[in-house]
Amino acid sequence: MESARGQLLIAGPALLDPNFWRTVVLVVEHTAEGALGVVLNRPSETSVLDAVSQLEQLVEPDDPVFIGGPVQPSAVIVVAEFEDPGDAALVAFDDVGVLGTGSSPDEVAAGVRRARAFVGHAGWGPGQLDGELERGDWIVESARREDAFAADPKELWGAVLTRKGGSFALLARMPPDPSVN
Repeated sequence: MESARGQLLIAGPALLDPNFWRTVVLVVEHTAEGALGVVLNRPSETSVLDAVSQLEQLVEPDDPVFIGGPVQPSAVIVVAEFEDPGDAALVAFDDVGVLGTGSSPDEVAAGVRRARAFVGHAGWGPGQLDGELERGDWIVESARREDAFAADPKELWGAVLTRKGGSFALLARMPPDPSVN
């Protein structure tokens, strides 16, 4: 098993599950025990201030809370870019990772360059993600900081596919429902 930690999973055209259709997932952890990630391109209509005001020291209060995935939709995960990656509970890549559940926002705010709040996450049991990757459900691309904090997250799926190039760039321009083309 090769770990997908720090990679983006881009939903392939055959992945029709509504939880993951045209999503981009940042894999935060991937071991033999399973995998955990967050969907980067599903901002909600709810602001951080309205949903989790105690995070306003870390996340801009007017920023949306993102729908991180279907698992534990009442739990909040903060993905951040850290001054010192050792402050992260889990480092996904470089200096980007998730805040520990026991961390006080006040304590870590000074060491966080930027952050996003997610409700829920994507999760896979042992071997499950490996099977999905072997089937071709996901297209894998290395994550970049600008992916985790995209200015226009709703356009991230097409932007990452275009960056990947070749036939993936063509896929990025595919209409949501090809039958109406």
